[in-house]
Amino acid sequence: MLDLKRQYLPLHQELLDAVAHVLETQQFILGEPVGAFERAAAAQLGVAHGMGCSSGTDALWLALAGAGIGKDQAVITTPFSFFASVSCILRARATPILADIDPATFNLDPEAVDRVLKGTPIKGLSAILPVHLYGQCADWTAFSRLGQEHGLKLVEDAAQAWGAEWDGVKAGALGDIAAFSFYPTKNLSAAGDAGMVTTNSAELAERVKMLRQHGMRRRYFHDEVGWNARMDGFQGAILSVKLKYIGGWNHARRTVAKRYHAMFHAAGLVESGLYPNHGVVLPREVPGSRHVWHQYVIRTPRRDALRDFLSIRGIGSEIYYPLPLHMQEPLKSLGYTEGSFPEAERAAREVLALPSFPELREDEQRTVVSAIADFLS
Repeated sequence: MLDLKRQYLPLHQELLDAVAHVLETQQFILGEPVGAFERAAAAQLGVAHGMGCSSGTDALWLALAGAGIGKDQAVITTPFSFFASVSCILRARATPILADIDPATFNLDPEAVDRVLKGTPIKGLSAILPVHLYGQCADWTAFSRLGQEHGLKLVEDAAQAWGAEWDGVKAGALGDIAAFSFYPTKNLSAAGDAGMVTTNSAELAERVKMLRQHGMRRRYFHDEVGWNARMDGFQGAILSVKLKYIGGWNHARRTVAKRYHAMFHAAGLVESGLYPNHGVVLPREVPGSRHVWHQYVIRTPRRDALRDFLSIRGIGSEIYYPLPLHMQEPLKSLGYTEGSFPEAERAAREVLALPSFPELREDEQRTVVSAIADFLS
């Protein structure tokens, strides 16, 4: 699925030098290594403030808590995402309200959210949290309209979407506040756990900085209960190096996606509808979006059997995600049941992520597509 060594080897000495500088200056937590990354990252995204933190999960919690979302409030989000999209709402002591996904993009469906908003009034509803899944922005035109109409904050879960755009504006600069992950598999990746919160609001930025250091604005004086969610100096230094190359890596991911598209069409495996019958439905980039292809995810009716077949051929694949959040055991208390979100549930049965990373070779992609053709023949 992913060979991190191919990215690491060309940067070997540059990364070692960056780590050595942290050792020499002994700025192990926050400090200038993190500050330099924060400034450069914010500039690249076109956003006023970027705050490094300890993980993408902490970034999402900080974004929610920083935006003042907490007890007796509710947030609308998707059932088809990583667990943290909902668990961080609960960690903020708010209530997750779920709406179904768009079957074309797998992102939160604005029409489904609109139906929720027009239904039974939701006590304390404060925000919408769309997830830019697989590297493609949610329909921000629609979500901006819904946010304005209903007086709701917009929180971006941009964990998979560094460099993605909607109408020329980068993920992380679209909503009131946003969260990124730099988990090692992400497009922009740390050498361990790390994350970032971005916002154009000086007030929200100052609050996030306070919350990530146990609620301190002054050392050892605590204004409220925060958390230890600071970024390590090593991760800031490594990310500063990688930030210089992410544009090229994202361009390479787009090239990989285009090659997959062409190969699948040439092999006659592609079905044109939203749902597969016998072949595969390819992922699509929708108008207004600039996809960064964190994952290349097909839909296929015999997904589990295909995955087993690929594994026998020595080809990696992954399922993002095999069980929607409303069906996860710890979240059954939310009150949803199987059948509540048919699009998310169908996607969980059909999606399969294929090997896709900047250094993936054309011959390796041919091997993947050829194996899928053999399976479907």
